[in-house]
Amino acid sequence: MIENSGKYILVLNGPNLNMLGTREPEIYGSKTLEDIKDRVTSHGKKLGYLIDFRQSNSEGELVDWIQQECGKMSAIIINAGAYTHTSVALLDALQTVKIPIIEVHLSNIFKREKFRHHSYISPVAYGVICGFGENSYILALEAAHDILNV
Repeated sequence: MIENSGKYILVLNGPNLNMLGTREPEIYGSKTLEDIKDRVTSHGKKLGYLIDFRQSNSEGELVDWIQQECGKMSAIIINAGAYTHTSVALLDALQTVKIPIIEVHLSNIFKREKFRHHSYISPVAYGVICGFGENSYILALEAAHDILNV
Protein backbone atom coordinates (compact mmCIF):
# COMPACT_ATOMS: atom_id res chain seq x y z
CA MET A 1 0.00 0.00 0.00
CA ILE A 2 1.15 3.53 -0.76
CA GLU A 3 0.35 6.38 1.59
CA ASN A 4 -1.92 9.06 0.14
CA SER A 5 0.12 11.75 -1.58
CA GLY A 6 -2.81 13.07 -3.58
CA LYS A 7 -1.07 11.68 -6.66
CA TYR A 8 -1.60 7.96 -6.34
CA ILE A 9 -2.90 5.73 -9.12
CA LEU A 10 -4.01 2.18 -8.45
CA VAL A 11 -3.44 -0.19 -11.39
CA LEU A 12 -5.40 -3.42 -11.05
CA ASN A 13 -4.98 -6.54 -13.14
CA GLY A 14 -7.32 -9.50 -13.15
CA PRO A 15 -7.04 -13.22 -13.75
CA ASN A 16 -4.38 -14.82 -15.92
CA LEU A 17 -2.48 -11.57 -16.48
CA ASN A 18 0.24 -13.06 -14.29
CA MET A 19 0.83 -15.44 -17.23
CA LEU A 20 1.74 -12.69 -19.71
CA GLY A 21 4.86 -13.45 -21.69
CA THR A 22 3.95 -17.12 -22.03
CA ARG A 23 0.16 -17.06 -22.46
CA GLU A 24 -0.88 -16.64 -26.10
CA PRO A 25 1.93 -14.25 -27.08
CA GLU A 26 0.36 -13.87 -30.53
CA ILE A 27 -2.55 -12.09 -28.79
CA TYR A 28 -0.99 -10.59 -25.67
CA GLY A 29 2.63 -10.05 -26.73
CA SER A 30 5.86 -11.25 -25.17
CA LYS A 31 6.15 -8.78 -22.27
CA THR A 32 5.52 -10.05 -18.77
CA LEU A 33 3.28 -8.29 -16.29
CA GLU A 34 6.44 -7.36 -14.38
CA ASP A 35 7.79 -5.68 -17.54
CA ILE A 36 4.56 -3.71 -17.86
CA LYS A 37 4.64 -2.82 -14.16
CA ASP A 38 8.18 -1.46 -14.49
CA ARG A 39 7.25 0.64 -17.51
CA VAL A 40 4.04 2.00 -15.95
CA THR A 41 5.79 2.77 -12.65
CA SER A 42 8.60 4.60 -14.45
CA HIS A 43 6.21 6.58 -16.64
CA GLY A 44 4.00 7.38 -13.67
CA LYS A 45 7.00 8.73 -11.79
CA LYS A 46 7.81 11.06 -14.73
CA LEU A 47 4.24 12.36 -14.52
CA GLY A 48 4.47 12.80 -10.75
CA TYR A 49 2.40 9.80 -9.64
CA LEU A 50 3.00 6.95 -7.27
CA ILE A 51 1.81 3.75 -8.92
CA ASP A 52 0.44 0.83 -6.94
CA PHE A 53 0.39 -2.03 -9.46
CA ARG A 54 -1.39 -5.23 -8.40
CA GLN A 55 -2.64 -8.48 -9.92
CA SER A 56 -5.01 -11.12 -8.61
CA ASN A 57 -6.77 -14.14 -9.99
CA SER A 58 -9.41 -13.64 -7.29
CA GLU A 59 -12.45 -11.46 -7.95
CA GLY A 60 -12.96 -10.92 -4.23
CA GLU A 61 -9.41 -9.72 -3.72
CA LEU A 62 -9.82 -7.14 -6.51
CA VAL A 63 -13.03 -5.92 -4.86
CA ASP A 64 -11.27 -5.78 -1.46
CA TRP A 65 -8.44 -3.67 -2.92
CA ILE A 66 -10.87 -1.19 -4.47
CA GLN A 67 -12.69 -0.86 -1.15
CA GLN A 68 -9.50 -0.62 0.92
CA GLU A 69 -7.96 2.08 -1.27
CA CYS A 70 -11.16 4.10 -1.73
CA GLY A 71 -10.48 7.71 -0.77
CA LYS A 72 -6.71 7.32 -1.06
CA MET A 73 -6.20 7.17 -4.81
CA SER A 74 -6.50 9.75 -7.56
CA ALA A 75 -7.51 7.29 -10.29
CA ILE A 76 -7.84 3.60 -11.12
CA ILE A 77 -6.53 1.91 -14.22
CA ILE A 78 -8.04 -1.55 -14.50
CA ASN A 79 -7.50 -4.51 -16.76
CA ALA A 80 -10.00 -6.87 -15.20
CA GLY A 81 -9.19 -9.66 -17.66
CA ALA A 82 -12.05 -12.14 -17.96
CA TYR A 83 -13.86 -10.44 -15.05
CA THR A 84 -14.49 -7.53 -17.43
CA HIS A 85 -17.17 -9.66 -19.07
CA THR A 86 -18.63 -11.33 -15.98
CA SER A 87 -18.21 -9.35 -12.78
CA VAL A 88 -21.11 -7.38 -11.38
CA ALA A 89 -19.16 -7.38 -8.10
CA LEU A 90 -16.35 -5.33 -9.68
CA LEU A 91 -18.89 -2.98 -11.22
CA ASP A 92 -20.51 -2.45 -7.82
CA ALA A 93 -17.14 -1.81 -6.14
CA LEU A 94 -16.03 0.62 -8.83
CA GLN A 95 -19.33 2.51 -8.57
CA THR A 96 -18.40 3.44 -5.00
CA VAL A 97 -15.31 5.42 -6.01
CA LYS A 98 -15.79 8.91 -7.33
CA ILE A 99 -12.53 9.20 -9.25
CA PRO A 100 -11.54 8.57 -12.86
CA ILE A 101 -11.51 4.91 -13.87
CA ILE A 102 -9.77 3.90 -17.09
CA GLU A 103 -10.48 0.41 -18.48
CA VAL A 104 -7.61 -1.18 -20.39
CA HIS A 105 -7.07 -4.29 -22.48
CA LEU A 106 -3.94 -5.48 -24.23
CA SER A 107 -5.86 -6.90 -27.18
CA ASN A 108 -8.62 -5.33 -29.22
CA ILE A 109 -11.56 -7.04 -27.52
CA PHE A 110 -13.84 -6.06 -30.41
CA LYS A 111 -11.80 -8.17 -32.86
CA ARG A 112 -12.18 -11.23 -30.66
CA GLU A 113 -15.00 -13.51 -29.55
CA LYS A 114 -18.41 -11.87 -29.24
CA PHE A 115 -18.65 -12.49 -25.48
CA ARG A 116 -15.61 -10.21 -25.03
CA HIS A 117 -17.48 -7.27 -26.58
CA HIS A 118 -19.53 -6.70 -23.40
CA SER A 119 -17.92 -5.05 -20.40
CA TYR A 120 -19.32 -4.61 -16.91
CA ILE A 121 -16.52 -2.09 -16.26
CA SER A 122 -17.26 0.29 -19.16
CA PRO A 123 -20.40 1.88 -17.65
CA VAL A 124 -18.31 3.35 -14.81
CA ALA A 125 -15.14 3.99 -16.81
CA TYR A 126 -14.16 7.42 -18.04
CA GLY A 127 -12.87 5.63 -21.13
CA VAL A 128 -11.65 2.34 -22.58
CA ILE A 129 -8.28 1.73 -24.21
CA CYS A 130 -7.76 -1.55 -26.00
CA GLY A 131 -5.64 -3.15 -28.67
CA PHE A 132 -2.31 -1.41 -28.11
CA GLY A 133 -0.57 -4.13 -26.13
CA GLU A 134 1.49 -2.86 -23.22
CA ASN A 135 1.06 0.67 -24.59
CA SER A 136 -2.61 0.46 -23.55
CA TYR A 137 -1.41 0.98 -19.97
CA ILE A 138 0.75 3.98 -20.90
CA LEU A 139 -2.11 5.53 -22.86
CA ALA A 140 -4.38 4.98 -19.84
CA LEU A 141 -1.84 6.62 -17.55
CA GLU A 142 -1.59 9.61 -19.89
CA ALA A 143 -5.39 9.80 -20.05
CA ALA A 144 -5.68 9.69 -16.25
CA HIS A 145 -3.06 12.43 -15.97
CA ASP A 146 -4.94 14.62 -18.46
CA ILE A 147 -8.27 14.06 -16.70
CA LEU A 148 -6.79 14.85 -13.29
CA ASN A 149 -5.15 18.01 -14.54
CA VAL A 150 -8.09 19.61 -16.34
